[in-house]
Amino acid sequence: MTLTSFGPANLIKRSAETHPLTWRLRDDGEPVWFDEYQAKNGYAAARKAFADMAQDDIVQTVKDAGLKGRGGAGFPTGVKWGLMPKDESINIRYLLCNADEMEPNTWKDRMLMEQLPHLLIEGMLISARALKTYRGYIFLRGEYTTAAKHLNRAVAEAKAAGLLGKNILGSGFDFELFVHTGAGRYICGEETALINSLEGRRANPRSKPPFPAAVGVWGKPTCVNNVETLCNVPAIIADGVDWYKSLAREGSEDMGTKLMGFSGKVKNPGLWELPFGVTARELFEDYAGGMRDGYTLKAWQPGGAGTGFLLPEHLDAQMYAGGIGKVGTRMGTGLAMAVDNTVNMVSLLRNMEQFFARESCGFCTPCRDGLPWSVKLLMALENGEGREGDIETLLGLVGFLGPGKTFCAHAPGAVEPLGSAIKYFRPEFEAGIAPTRAGELTQVVSPTMVGA
Repeated sequence: MTLTSFGPANLIKRSAETHPLTWRLRDDGEPVWFDEYQAKNGYAAARKAFADMAQDDIVQTVKDAGLKGRGGAGFPTGVKWGLMPKDESINIRYLLCNADEMEPNTWKDRMLMEQLPHLLIEGMLISARALKTYRGYIFLRGEYTTAAKHLNRAVAEAKAAGLLGKNILGSGFDFELFVHTGAGRYICGEETALINSLEGRRANPRSKPPFPAAVGVWGKPTCVNNVETLCNVPAIIADGVDWYKSLAREGSEDMGTKLMGFSGKVKNPGLWELPFGVTARELFEDYAGGMRDGYTLKAWQPGGAGTGFLLPEHLDAQMYAGGIGKVGTRMGTGLAMAVDNTVNMVSLLRNMEQFFARESCGFCTPCRDGLPWSVKLLMALENGEGREGDIETLLGLVGFLGPGKTFCAHAPGAVEPLGSAIKYFRPEFEAGIAPTRAGELTQVVSPTMVGA
C-alpha cells in the first residue's frame, strides 16, 4: 500500500515544508528503516529536544502549536499533556500509543506504522521526555500483523542506536518501548478500555474521574495519544510553532495537516496528507476523482462509521472540526466514505448498527440493550416487515443513547449515523413498513419516557 498510488501524480508533491507526516515515504511503499530515516533528518528533532529544550518547554511548544488529537475526539494534545502531575517524586509514569484503529473505513494509522515506524517511535521518544514517562506501550490492533512486525524491528533498531533504553543520548533519561497486540475490540479505542485491556482485564471503559493522567496503567499517571497525533510531534519540535500553524488553510481553527481519505465507489479511493481547512469537495473531486462512471453520490460520512451522514450539497464544508460541525456532524478520523445511489440506507444502517451492537462492552444498559433493539427494528424495516411507530422508536433510541446518556461515547457514536440517515432519507425507512401491519403500533420509546 503506497501513498502515491492513491492520488493523481500532479497532486502528490510531498516535501518536508508541506507534508511533515509523509514526505519521507518511499514510492515503492517499502518501510523506511533506521538508516534511511536518519538520512532523511530522522531523530534530529529528538536530539534537539534532549539537548536544547527543557521538558516543560516541549509541552508548551506542542500546546502553542495547537496540535489536537487525531484519533477522532480532537482534544488539544498540549492541554492533555499538561494534566500529567508535576510532582517529581512520582517516578513511574506511562505513555500509551492508541493504535487500535478499529473504526470502519479508517486505515491512516496503519499506513504510518507499516511504512514509517521510526516516525512514531521518535514522536513517542520526544513525548516521553516531555512527560517524564519511563515506559511506553504501542497498543496495536491484533489484525495489524505487518505493522507489528515493522514496529518491533524499528524498536530494535532504535534501541541498538541508543535511542531507546537506558541513558538515552547521555541525558540520564531512560525510556523502554514495547509493542502490545490487542485481541481486537472496537471499544479498546476508548482510552480507559485500552488501559484495562493492557492490564489483562476485560476491555470496559472506566469511570472518570479519576482520569488516566492521575490514575492510569496499574494506578500510575498515564498519557494516551493516537498514532497520528504522536507522529506530528517531531516536526513541531524541529520546525517550530509558526511554521506548523501556517500549514492549515485560512478559516481553519485546527492547525497543521491531517491524513484524509475517501473510500467507496470513487474513481481513486485513497489516503492523502492535506492541510486542515481543505474542502470536502476538493478531497472528493480532485483527489478521489469523484464517483465511478455509472454511479452518483447519494451521501457521505466525513470520518468513519461513527459520524453522521451528509449530502452532496455539504461537500463545500471545510475539513476541520468546526467546519464539519457547521453542517451537523463531526470530523472524526477524517477518512470519508462515499455512499452511491445503489445503496439502500436501511440496509446500510442495519449493517452498521450490527457492528456497533457486537462491539459494545455491555457495561451500561442503554448501549447493551438499545443497540440490539435498533438492529431488530432495522432488520424488520429492511425486510418490509416494519410497523407503524418503528421509525419513532428508532429516533427515540437515538436520543436515549446520545451524548451524556451512556457510560462512554460508544453508543452516541453508534446512533449518530442512524439519526442523520432517518433525517435525510426517511422515505426509505417508511418504505419498510408492511401495508398489512400499518395499523399495528409498536411501543414507541422516547427520551422523556425513559427519564432522559
